[in-house]
Amino acid sequence: MGPILSCQHLPGPAAALTNQPSSAPDGPVPARWPRPPFRAAAAMGPAGRWVRAAHTALSGALALGLFLHRTDLQKQEERGELLRPLLFVSLVVCSVLLYFKVSLMDPGFVKAEEEEQGGKSEDQSMMIPQVPSNVKMQLCGYCMQPMRAKHCQLCQHCVRRYDHHCPWIENCVGEKNHRLFVVYLSVQLVVLLWGVHIAWSGLYFEQSWHWLRHNILLLVSFLLIVIFTIVVLLLLVSHLYLISCNTTTWEFMSHHRISYLRHSELENPFDQGIILNLWRFFCSCHLTAWEKIYFHRINEPV
Repeated sequence: MGPILSCQHLPGPAAALTNQPSSAPDGPVPARWPRPPFRAAAAMGPAGRWVRAAHTALSGALALGLFLHRTDLQKQEERGELLRPLLFVSLVVCSVLLYFKVSLMDPGFVKAEEEEQGGKSEDQSMMIPQVPSNVKMQLCGYCMQPMRAKHCQLCQHCVRRYDHHCPWIENCVGEKNHRLFVVYLSVQLVVLLWGVHIAWSGLYFEQSWHWLRHNILLLVSFLLIVIFTIVVLLLLVSHLYLISCNTTTWEFMSHHRISYLRHSELENPFDQGIILNLWRFFCSCHLTAWEKIYFHRINEPV
């Protein structure tokens, strides 16, 4: 790990405050370490294409399997009752499109123009109190990042309000795509719960090899859908809880290693109450100057 650069050695306002150790090699580190050109590396790489192709193929195969067996969907289709089958297919397609959208979009990469501005935007040009000496705000070795951002080693970019790098979508989840990620999980959960109900409607159990031979694919589909349902449900519940607290997965898991959290007198300096936290996450249309909230909260009278 490279040396820690404190804010007092940096030019410009405190908008360059960051929160993690340098990612540059050992030795003298310049204030601006060269980095790869801006691009969604994970989204454009071969690994991302394989993951997305596998997700699409699995979604299509499971949905098709529910139509090929004697489930409620097949029975409704045979009777000419096409409303529910069409609605189910539409939800599956919607979930796949949301998956591609959230996996390919910019999660909030700190771009070169943001670094050049050095926090001179309207939100970050406000006066920020002097940083306490025991709080070592740290620079990433690649860019001048805002508070709550983190450098992703897989994407090779710093991500605003970094939550985690998700191998499922082969992209980071950050300030710009976190809300859509939650929407995707919600739609996916509805599809999976409906799929569990449909698969169960086609199962009848007999202790014979004949039954197993004719229902093995539907049984495997049912078990896979149940597993995916549990995973998505746990993910959605955990994200909604963290959102209600205005914290991220990275901050929750690494609280003891993040300087601005470890040295804060508050358990979570960004928590503004459940209602305001949810409103800011789901309804705010602009990027947030987290430094402003942080210093406002730690200076509030007890």
